[in-house]
Amino acid sequence: MMDRLDKQIEFIVEIDKLKGIIRRSYLTGCDRLENSAEHSWHVSILAMILAEHSDLEINLFKVVRMLLVHDIVEIDAGDTYFFDEKGNTDKVEREKNAAKRLFDLLPPDQEKEFREAWEEYEARLTNEARFAYALDRFIPILHSYFTQGKSWKQHRVKLEKVMTLIDPIREGSEALSQYATRLFKKAVEKGYLEE
Repeated sequence: MMDRLDKQIEFIVEIDKLKGIIRRSYLTGCDRLENSAEHSWHVSILAMILAEHSDLEINLFKVVRMLLVHDIVEIDAGDTYFFDEKGNTDKVEREKNAAKRLFDLLPPDQEKEFREAWEEYEARLTNEARFAYALDRFIPILHSYFTQGKSWKQHRVKLEKVMTLIDPIREGSEALSQYATRLFKKAVEKGYLEE
């Protein structure tokens, strides 16, 4: 039993490193970038609040579990900005290697559970994964809009690029995709985002 507990504690200590992985989204209400642990928490809360807007029948627990697990791989792989073409070329390989190392720290039954949740999210074949992915694409839009486009401006992201986020959001929620589209229009009008 102690060996199992030792493995669990090792994993718990290791995933604390997620707090040190800095993302490209600025926090609303303060002038700093969010870290991946903050993102995982926030998008999980988003799932609990916005579940009623899923166009798909979902098991909310599965959605939240995927959202809490999906970015753990960034401890080794780093956060890859959605619009970073170069960084996205080897993202899948980096994240698979990270998943193997990190989830292998757990006892076998929990390793399987965490790996399956991560793989389900990545494959986006289930209703839960589609909704989780939609939320994961939606939340940076909120951050960018409510920080007056700070990240968009810093990375010179234009409307055409952010519009590529709409289809993945629509796969999980038409209401959220329409909301995002309205935010993009307002962002252009307010000068937060260039056409």
